[in-house]
Amino acid sequence: MAGSTFGTIFKITTWGESHGKALGVIVDGCPAGLLLDETDIQKYLNRRKPGTSSITTPRKEDDQVEILSGTFEGKTTGTPISLMIRNTSQISGDYSEIASCYRPGHADYTYDAKYGFRDYRGGGRSSGRETAGRVAAGAIACKILEQMGITVCAYTRSIGNIHADMKHFDRDAILQTPTAMPDRKADELAVSYLEGAKKSFNSVGGCMECLAEGLPAGIGDPVFEKLDANLAKAIMSIGAVKAVEIGDGCQVSSRFGSDNNDAFRMKDGKIVKTTNHAGGILGGISDGSAIIIRAHVKPTPSIYLSQQTVNKQGEEISINIKGRHDPIIIPRAVVVMECMTALTLLDALLINMSARLENIIDFYRK
Repeated sequence: MAGSTFGTIFKITTWGESHGKALGVIVDGCPAGLLLDETDIQKYLNRRKPGTSSITTPRKEDDQVEILSGTFEGKTTGTPISLMIRNTSQISGDYSEIASCYRPGHADYTYDAKYGFRDYRGGGRSSGRETAGRVAAGAIACKILEQMGITVCAYTRSIGNIHADMKHFDRDAILQTPTAMPDRKADELAVSYLEGAKKSFNSVGGCMECLAEGLPAGIGDPVFEKLDANLAKAIMSIGAVKAVEIGDGCQVSSRFGSDNNDAFRMKDGKIVKTTNHAGGILGGISDGSAIIIRAHVKPTPSIYLSQQTVNKQGEEISINIKGRHDPIIIPRAVVVMECMTALTLLDALLINMSARLENIIDFYRK
């Protein structure tokens, strides 16, 4: 299977399946000398792990990470970092009834069409559990970015028709509310909304947003490797994401240019913008203002209602999906978005180091 590797210099390769013995990631290109231990990574994995509230799957996984290589005496060595998370709560029997048919909204049919074979236990590589490896790698990227004064923060913007009021933005609430919303009142409404969906055996979609601050101007390339293009690819690679917006996104299509353009001015001797409709990126290159990314996520396709499908024999049948599933994907996916954003930004920063000749000469003259 191709396509399990992401990045150019800071490169990751995820491995493993939902119901295998373990899953994880290989991180290549991490600079030597970074202080790193399991606790740095675990705090991110704890945000993604299942079974943490009434609005997540009841599957219980500790998601304890093990660093197998790439560190010595608490620091990275510059060699590949291997991270492993063991699976401990698989109930593969929950999926035996769908082994010969295709679940609506899942990748079952397309996997069969491509490979002629699929791991029906939880979806194999198409399972949301694959993202544990991404989060483990992204935690390392986040730690490097923090040392550069760059912060990345993702949160739930909306659940169904419940929207967070950004006037009440509370960064602490993101980690303290079960919905990962930055608005505590909206969180309460969203939890009630989700409980109603659960009682009717249904699921809910929504929108998550990521804010990256501190990135300097001049990061990204103007043609095929645009920063916004690479961010869009990174976020679209997260399962269940169906649309990505940068800045004001879809709203720009109904505006005049005079309303949408961000004016420039000087502040403390630096060029800044008076507004940020562009979301921090112009011409595929960062402009120094905050980068804003939005991702729209479909409802969890595994629902407990009877659904129409077909089996491998081409017979039309009805199925009732069993197993343990999230009524909504977003609260556990925001940290995945955060980490994929961090991985993309760090890789772009490393690539950018060779953009100017004087930077290379100055570095090697020392």
